[in-house]
Amino acid sequence: MRNGYYICFLLFLLPWVSSTQTLLPPIYNYKVFEYNAGAQNWGLTVDEKGHVFSANDKGLLSFNGEEWILNKLPNATILRSVTSVRDKVYTGSYEEFGYWQTTETGELNYTSLTHLIQNHTFTSEEFWQILPFKEAVYFRSFSALYKYEEGRITVIDPEFVITGLAVYDGKVFVAAKNLGLYVVNGEKLEPIGNDDVLKDQTVTDMASFKDGLLIGTQLNGCVVYQNGQFTSLDENMNSLLKKYQLNKLIALETGEIAFGTIKNGIYLFDSASGSYRNLNRKTGLQNNTVLSLAKFKDQFWVGLESGMDRIQVNSAITFYTDHTGALGTTHDVAIQDNSMYLGSNTGIYYFKDDELQFFEGSQGHVWDLELIANDVLAGHNTGTFKVDGEKLTKISDRAGGYQFVKVPEKNNVFLQGTYTGVTKYIKDSNNRWNVSTVTGIDFPVKQLCFEDNRTIWAAHHYKGLFRFKLNEDLTAVEEKTAFNTTVLPNIYNVRLYRIKNQIVMQSEGNWFKYDPLVGKIATLEEFEPFTNKSLIYSDGEHFWFLKDADTKELLYTDLRNNAIAISETQLNQRLMPDMERAVKRNDSIYLLTLSDGFAKMNIAQLQRQLNTNAIPVPELTFFKDDQERYSVKDSLFGVPYAHSQELILQLSVPSMVQPRYYYELKGPLEQEAYRTQGTLEFQNLPHGDYTLNVHSVTMDNRMSSPKTIAFAIASPWYLSKLSMLGYVLILVLIVLGVRWYNRQKLRRKHEILKIRLQREQEERLAQLEKEKLEKEIKRKQTELARTTMSVAKKNELILELKDLMVLNKDAFPNKQRYRSLTKKLDGSINENEDWKNFEVNFKELHDDFFDNLLQQFPKLTPKDLKLCAYLKMNLSSKEIAPLMAISIRGVEIHRYRLRKKLGIDSSQNLSNFLIKFK
Repeated sequence: MRNGYYICFLLFLLPWVSSTQTLLPPIYNYKVFEYNAGAQNWGLTVDEKGHVFSANDKGLLSFNGEEWILNKLPNATILRSVTSVRDKVYTGSYEEFGYWQTTETGELNYTSLTHLIQNHTFTSEEFWQILPFKEAVYFRSFSALYKYEEGRITVIDPEFVITGLAVYDGKVFVAAKNLGLYVVNGEKLEPIGNDDVLKDQTVTDMASFKDGLLIGTQLNGCVVYQNGQFTSLDENMNSLLKKYQLNKLIALETGEIAFGTIKNGIYLFDSASGSYRNLNRKTGLQNNTVLSLAKFKDQFWVGLESGMDRIQVNSAITFYTDHTGALGTTHDVAIQDNSMYLGSNTGIYYFKDDELQFFEGSQGHVWDLELIANDVLAGHNTGTFKVDGEKLTKISDRAGGYQFVKVPEKNNVFLQGTYTGVTKYIKDSNNRWNVSTVTGIDFPVKQLCFEDNRTIWAAHHYKGLFRFKLNEDLTAVEEKTAFNTTVLPNIYNVRLYRIKNQIVMQSEGNWFKYDPLVGKIATLEEFEPFTNKSLIYSDGEHFWFLKDADTKELLYTDLRNNAIAISETQLNQRLMPDMERAVKRNDSIYLLTLSDGFAKMNIAQLQRQLNTNAIPVPELTFFKDDQERYSVKDSLFGVPYAHSQELILQLSVPSMVQPRYYYELKGPLEQEAYRTQGTLEFQNLPHGDYTLNVHSVTMDNRMSSPKTIAFAIASPWYLSKLSMLGYVLILVLIVLGVRWYNRQKLRRKHEILKIRLQREQEERLAQLEKEKLEKEIKRKQTELARTTMSVAKKNELILELKDLMVLNKDAFPNKQRYRSLTKKLDGSINENEDWKNFEVNFKELHDDFFDNLLQQFPKLTPKDLKLCAYLKMNLSSKEIAPLMAISIRGVEIHRYRLRKKLGIDSSQNLSNFLIKFK
């Protein structure tokens, strides 16, 4: 952050008439490592908006109020001069000059003009000054003058060395080394006469002032040229300028003249009164060698041998700063008549002839310095002292005087909190102080206040809050009440105040009050807006609050409509934690103790200035995302989603010193906040349209009109319009695909169902056919068996008859008839015919049986096949014998032989084998 000796105000406080010590305006230091460029700043200019441009060792250094940017020339040479003219910034370097313009993206782009020079050759020239005049711009080197107008360059090449340019009385004046002044007339330089005044002198700088021309010389101070006559400046001022070597000068808006010297910084000279103030290394400048000056409204910039400073000459705050370190941290300030006294951690001080003086014997810590009963009393580490002029008298040996409070309804009677308790002070008619101890209070009392003329409150740093009832003469405690964490959030470091006849305390940042009617502590609702803000001053009407945080902020308010906030970034470098104190000088002026002096603030003047000055609207410096820097002239910024992880915007108000901002982001994600810096970073914002309103905020919390920035973060590729169209097409395809799939699935189901039904139908038909076939087979088997059994029975009966006839052969008388009958019986047993009928029926049931049997057993005879057929029908030997017209014994023998042919052993059933044979 910028270092400096300052608290940010916009106005300058009028000199104090009641004291003589020198109070100086705030000085802002910008060190080399902060702006990160060269040490020397040879030229300065400020445009109409407040942008600062410096001709730096390393290039063109620009400052927009938020950020320093170094812009290098193509040949990287040192810049010696710079001037802002409307939308261009002209610069001069070694054998090079041109101008810079801001691009659409907010960057500076350089254009050289030297190519326009005709019929002239540089003679190792550097351009030390640039002067705009009407529509022309003059570039000055020591050897020539170059006029740029309407796209042409005219060279004026005199015989002398040119050391300065200035516009006065509608003309361009030229300073010639050792020769005096000339005036530009067309393409010539004409002397003005009266050259004796500046003869043998080197003019270092010139500037218009009121109705004259200020002419500064290197070793002979400053003269004023007016109405053709030269007049010397104030003699005292000139003697200092001669001594410390005048280098630059500028006329300020306040009517003062700022003289920059080589050896002793800056002199602010008031020509009306002949008074001056010196700003140098001792009073806050970074060094004493001034190389350049530039003004902007109520402030001016100083380019130094090392670094750059900004000075507010019209500020409502002025400072006394002890740069020697002897004073230490100021704890309190007291004023009596025309004398000011300071109490610090090193002792008691006063001013004599603008010099800080130390009271001998006051070494040690001063806690309190007040005007008590027309005496200045100092609560000291070793006791209490009375300060009278340049005399110091110790009036009490009680160590550590923290605070005096007046006893209500009694004159010249006071109580004081000390390291060891409470002390009573009475001033008698002889102006002597009688000191006694209030018994019953034996702990350090840093804060003390009266509830009534006999009841006091005291705060112990560690043990909490106490209420004491004293006796009539206030010498002893009669009653004691302690308040612990049952009524307060924390008893550590409780702060105690009396505000508008009411006991007020603060614990852990919260505010409470004591209600004497009910005897209880309750929340102080009126102070809720000041939670986490400590009170450093109150008179019942005006209050100074200090934000209790690492980043402090000072707030002045009357609890009604008036409030002034002082940026914490401008306070934390000079306020000492827990040692802050504001001292009221009068209704308008307050003194604020600092770590190395004090500040004086004129609230009334500050409020007038704040009410009359327009609040500038922030300007957009740049807008960029992860990959691209956008044109600041765009009305809508379109950001690709892939580049939107981090958006950085910079807004600035160059005309304000340490501005504050308030922004509102509206869109898919909404944010709002106060900021002390104009650079805004937004990370991972959701896609969508956004509106950003940014206001600049003054110290009294008034806001400017908003700077509105609209930007849109594109949808991610998967949510883009093309993607959405693709999704719709994909959805349509999916719907069509699902529909087609369902149709195919339904068709397949129908086909499967049809096939299954067909199969089931075929199976049913086959089953029916099978059942029919089985029935037919069974019928045929039954028929075959019945027929076979019938034939067997028939044959068996015929054979029985034949056997009977054989047995009764003798009973037949006619042998011929017997033989005929026998022959007829034999003819009735027609084996071949019966077999053919059997074979036909058998093959219907067992189509391939004989073929398969013969294929596997080719040696089987037809008779073997007959037996196999009968056995497959599971006929017994008894049933087979009639069919084959043989005996049962013959069947058994035949079965035996068949078993051999078939290769079946005796353990295997022959009928089962044939039944299973296919």
